[in-house]
Amino acid sequence: MFRHDILLASLRLILTLNSGNICRSPMGEAVLRDVARKRGLSNIVVDSCGTAAYHAGEEPDDRTISTCKKHKIPIEHSARQIQTSDFTHFTHILAADESNLRNLERVKPKNSTAQICLWGSYLDNKPIADPYYGGMNGFEHVYQQCLALSDAFLDGVVGDNR
Repeated sequence: MFRHDILLASLRLILTLNSGNICRSPMGEAVLRDVARKRGLSNIVVDSCGTAAYHAGEEPDDRTISTCKKHKIPIEHSARQIQTSDFTHFTHILAADESNLRNLERVKPKNSTAQICLWGSYLDNKPIADPYYGGMNGFEHVYQQCLALSDAFLDGVVGDNR
């Protein structure tokens, strides 16, 4: 194998997903990317999307941005809905909760190559609760979950290289 082939074989393209793509999934994207960067994992590429197009083109919720800034996590994202091509482009699609996981399974094309699962399956099988209708505490809880799930996911997929 050439070095280029080895790099491609080790590349992990991760898509975090929730319904509207303005709270949990963009925070998950930002946190997972930051944790991977801090581990020195240059072969991890992270994006996020929603199962619906409610907020397509919008920035993350202000509370998501505020929580990320509080923890010095860079975040920049424009909401989008999942596309058929995502199922073959990404190696892993991580759903925030069971409802979104069911929606993914429903729209998954036959030629899907992505590993699709509940993100919580890498740690405690718990969903990431939607903080949208609550206060800042809910966003802080989502951040803490995303941090723990990012570590668990990376440990499971690429090994513990902290």
